[in-house]
Amino acid sequence: MEKQELNEKLKVLAEKYETAEFLQADPSRFLRLYKRRTDVEVFSFVAAMLSFGNRKQFIPKIQLLADYAGDSFAAWIMSGAYRTSLVSPDGNPDKKFYRFYSYSDMYSFFDEIQQILRISGSFGRFFQESWLDMQPTEGREPGIQNNGGQTPYPLDRLISDSFPDSAIVSKGKNSANKRIHMFLRWMVRRNSPVDLGLWTWYSPVNLILPLDVHVLEEAVNLGLLPENAKADRKTAIALTERMKEIWPEDPCRGDFALFGLGVDVSQSEA
Repeated sequence: MEKQELNEKLKVLAEKYETAEFLQADPSRFLRLYKRRTDVEVFSFVAAMLSFGNRKQFIPKIQLLADYAGDSFAAWIMSGAYRTSLVSPDGNPDKKFYRFYSYSDMYSFFDEIQQILRISGSFGRFFQESWLDMQPTEGREPGIQNNGGQTPYPLDRLISDSFPDSAIVSKGKNSANKRIHMFLRWMVRRNSPVDLGLWTWYSPVNLILPLDVHVLEEAVNLGLLPENAKADRKTAIALTERMKEIWPEDPCRGDFALFGLGVDVSQSEA
């Protein structure tokens, strides 16, 4: 397929999949469960961190947390009630809550979220202030790309570093950090029927595509990536740069095209 033809195909696919209907079977359905911004940010992050594996398994687990929390997820975290309401059937904190994450892992995760909320009162405010503190201040506006499109201290790495004790938040400079980038897509992209665009202090230009198995496979199948491409940060950045050729100001729009296509292909093969 010629490059221009492929670009047009991806535009059509993005238009097809970036709709309100996308929310129905996707973890992004949880973005609008709460109304207060503090709750939305925190619960969206928790939902993103648990969004791996089989959707039929992790979506009920995420919903269970919302059921425990009630009207305010942030208040539930701040009160520490997760240690008494989120308990394994036999009371053993080392039992698994979801996949390889135990109840104890969930407590550590929520402990660090609680600390962030105590410091800044808001998840978004904490990361905005922390990220801006680490950026050069001379000749640069917040959220504007530099150094070939990458900020001096990537926001995804800041999020990872803010959870040193949590196994649930992915670590590693070479990791694709898919779940963190999905969360950032939710928070940063504007004018979308799916993504919320709450973090206006960060530019969508600087987002990196959330790279998962569907996106990687379809990118390889379409010739956007070489056949030996690995699901790592280098590949995620390379694919993002390719998407900028189609959407210069909003490369993560390509996530809808590739992910949606991948899900359709897997369902048709099932």
